[in-house]
Amino acid sequence: MRFDERYIPFSSLRYSTQSFIDFCLPECSPKRNYALIGPGVSQSTDQPVNLREPHGFQVGGVSMPPGKVNPPHLHFTCEVFFCARGTWEIQWGFNPDASTLLISDGDIVAIPTWVYRGFKNVGSDDGFMFTALGRDDTGGILWSPATISAAQEHGVYLTRDHKIVDTRNGAPPPLEQERFEPMSASEIASLQPWSDAAMRKRFFAFDELCWEEHALLDSSLDDGGAMIAPVFGYGMCEKRNCLPRPMNPVGLSMEWLRIPAGGRIRRHRLDVKQVLIVYRGSLRILVNEAEESGQYQLQGCSDAWDTFSVPERAWREFRADQEHEVVALSMLATDDRKLIDWDPEVIASASQLGLTRDADGYIAPKHFVTRA
Repeated sequence: MRFDERYIPFSSLRYSTQSFIDFCLPECSPKRNYALIGPGVSQSTDQPVNLREPHGFQVGGVSMPPGKVNPPHLHFTCEVFFCARGTWEIQWGFNPDASTLLISDGDIVAIPTWVYRGFKNVGSDDGFMFTALGRDDTGGILWSPATISAAQEHGVYLTRDHKIVDTRNGAPPPLEQERFEPMSASEIASLQPWSDAAMRKRFFAFDELCWEEHALLDSSLDDGGAMIAPVFGYGMCEKRNCLPRPMNPVGLSMEWLRIPAGGRIRRHRLDVKQVLIVYRGSLRILVNEAEESGQYQLQGCSDAWDTFSVPERAWREFRADQEHEVVALSMLATDDRKLIDWDPEVIASASQLGLTRDADGYIAPKHFVTRA
């Protein structure tokens, strides 16, 4: 796959307003569902997808007018919400009322598996949230009994094989035995409850991030200075105390990168695919593998956030412009730690500063490591 196909400028995104059965409900429509990487759990055959290549996780997006809701549903892999713009109320559970949490610009929350969740736009504009789902096969989606019933009252049905049947367009309703069977009330009641306190441990406020300096081997080099703020999973941070918040496995790693104006992360590669969403600033990505190379300028501003998927084992370098810092969200497959393969020039330059990596892959004073 050519690098050009891995570049996803925000202006290239295409959406469906009929991705799910709730499209017929007045309180939910219009809702724009995006699939950037992988089809997600869309139940529409018309869902546009920017990049279908498996990554070990999937990335989507959603936008809808103020006051509109996405009703409760359940996933079998972790669902992550990253608020790029607006204010959103994340809801979970039914016991008997849903619990709620507000997220705004830059905030992230990772919703656990096997819990019903929904969300509502409580901001003043359409807003935008990126979403991520763990794994390539997410196992599908389960809608609550109330949503299935409400859709049927509007003439829209969901079949057992998750096809949407809209009788308002002249299609006959599916037979009773062909219709999707939601969980019963007793089955829902048996699900593990999640307290507000437990869910807040899975909430990562942008204003409360812990930025780790000297997080990469090249951070101390001239025109380096990159910092990392861990979210979940072990990511690629090379600082020993750069620890993510303990959580059950999510299926991917997520961390923030901050590159100062005029700074860069020098040439390196990873064994897994890396997805970058530029949140603030202008980031130049230089990437090459085998006989292909390319340069891409990604922008992040108040209403547009460009994305790029770097293939595994491809060499890459990230550069901020001379006037503004860059803040980007990095996603890597699996929760475990990723070891960076640095260009030999980076290793040599760090060595001249007395820095190297120990046997565990963490940054360390060279004189201690060589002494051993």
